[in-house]
Amino acid sequence: MNRPEESYVKEVLSRLDREYGTDDICYLDHETPVQFLIAVILSAQCTDARVNMVTPRLFEVFPTLDAFADADVKELEREIHSIGFYHAKARNIIGCTKRLREAYGGVVPDTMEELLTLPGVGRKTANVILGNVYRKPSVVVDTHVKRISKKLGLTEETDPEKVEYDLMEILPQENWIRYNMQIITLGRTICFARRPQCSQCFLKDICPSAVEK
Repeated sequence: MNRPEESYVKEVLSRLDREYGTDDICYLDHETPVQFLIAVILSAQCTDARVNMVTPRLFEVFPTLDAFADADVKELEREIHSIGFYHAKARNIIGCTKRLREAYGGVVPDTMEELLTLPGVGRKTANVILGNVYRKPSVVVDTHVKRISKKLGLTEETDPEKVEYDLMEILPQENWIRYNMQIITLGRTICFARRPQCSQCFLKDICPSAVEK
């Protein structure tokens, strides 16, 4: 891709930091790494708010990794039925926790290669775990990051993995984790997919896709 100017990237990141701060934010409620992993699996194609409505009771009914690993799939489906794709997610959660118990001693692994061996875990989920649980620099590419990074001219790709590599190449590592949270917030409040509110955006004068300059 045509690399954006370093000064432009720095300005985008500086404005994101000024607008949203530099503290890392986690929108999914959890108390343990295992709970967080399950919440992230549930969040695929579902809002964090909906997941947070389901997980308090879910973690009461299934309080341990063993409880999830040994769960009856129908019972688990009943607990998460309000979340999209709950049939597949129930199977993945059971398979994932069984794999954690059998291969990793019940501990959520801290490498991309190991995380990708878990049912229901792709690169996006793995990067969320690495960044939020283990504080390892990681670039999470969700729909907001993919869409808005392209609008900002930080990538020309549409494949999430290729977007990830583009962003890893141009963003300083210290920004990797919080960039995702900042862009998610931007996408939820201003840069909507269908009707972006460019006139309200703090990036409007430098964004190459801004409708109103």
